[in-house]
Amino acid sequence: MGDQIYRKLAKVLDTLPNGFPPTESGVEIRLLEKIFDPDQAELLCELRLAFETAEQIAERTGRPLQGLEEKLVAMNERGQLFGVQLGGTWLFKLMPWAFGIFEFQLPHFDREMAEMTEEYHKAWGQQFFTKAPQMMQTLPIEEEIPSEQVALPYERVSSLIENGQAFLLNECVCKKEHSLLGKECNRPLEVCLAIAPLPGVFDNPRHGRLITKEEAYKLLAECEENGLVHLTGNTQNDRFYICNCCKCCCGVLRGINELGIPGTTVVNSHYYAEIEAGECNSCGVCATERCQVGAIVEKDDCYEIIPERCIGCGLCISACPTEAIRLLKRPESEIAPPPLDQEQWYRDRGQVRGVDFSKYQ
Repeated sequence: MGDQIYRKLAKVLDTLPNGFPPTESGVEIRLLEKIFDPDQAELLCELRLAFETAEQIAERTGRPLQGLEEKLVAMNERGQLFGVQLGGTWLFKLMPWAFGIFEFQLPHFDREMAEMTEEYHKAWGQQFFTKAPQMMQTLPIEEEIPSEQVALPYERVSSLIENGQAFLLNECVCKKEHSLLGKECNRPLEVCLAIAPLPGVFDNPRHGRLITKEEAYKLLAECEENGLVHLTGNTQNDRFYICNCCKCCCGVLRGINELGIPGTTVVNSHYYAEIEAGECNSCGVCATERCQVGAIVEKDDCYEIIPERCIGCGLCISACPTEAIRLLKRPESEIAPPPLDQEQWYRDRGQVRGVDFSKYQ
């Protein structure tokens, strides 16, 4: 009986389009027990994916209004739900496990949580990364997109930065998890960028630090130099983050590298790289130092790309000493345009998974 509320919350999270699959070991229940107390878990079960005020939540659920906003604000501080204060009014909504609760535990991660999330990754990843639409899409190094190929706005990393009005830089939760497990990455840790369309959204952040638009561009250049892949939400609009990811820590890229799921299934990618055999000098830099998904293999006297594994990030191109690699647009038959916005993503994903989450809309 003690874990009944956590099983209820687990079912709610698994009903959401993102999913929260059960395991034989019950590690997902232990994770929820570590993150929420029973009252918090019960309250989260009553929230929706759409923003509401405390007054609206109280009216809809029958909960007493007194003290409710304070409790919701405290849960926001703990990364258990998503809250934002606009014009003096607090708004709150339910978050899925990922992208959501998991990432927002960054300030609270310890060895125990790292061990549990690592154990859960296999079960969660097999469900999450094999369903469409994908959670993330690749943002290629913009300079590597051939001039004759017109990149759509949602394919350009600069469009996110230019449309942003506030920028918050955080440590990578995946890198922090691996560091706690004794698998520290030698690439930069502070690489996760949150972007808001309104100024002031990130004022007085719980964690992370505010940066300028110029610093955001500098960050992206540094990440490219360090061989990190730019990933963002798989929508045409409503994109509010850029993750800069490595093969050893990133839960998404590990879906390719460790779970064996094809790269184009895990990540929505509109480009792929191609090596001109006659120009390749077989130095191997592209394969050993740049590619984060094992998409480049040695063959005879040169290297070649495995198209279905390649996620079109462009990292290999920027480091090729003979300029033997180019970025190509995938055939239209292989391209899935991202959903228009987060709401459409939820609808499309929910339909694919066969879950009825209308109660939480």
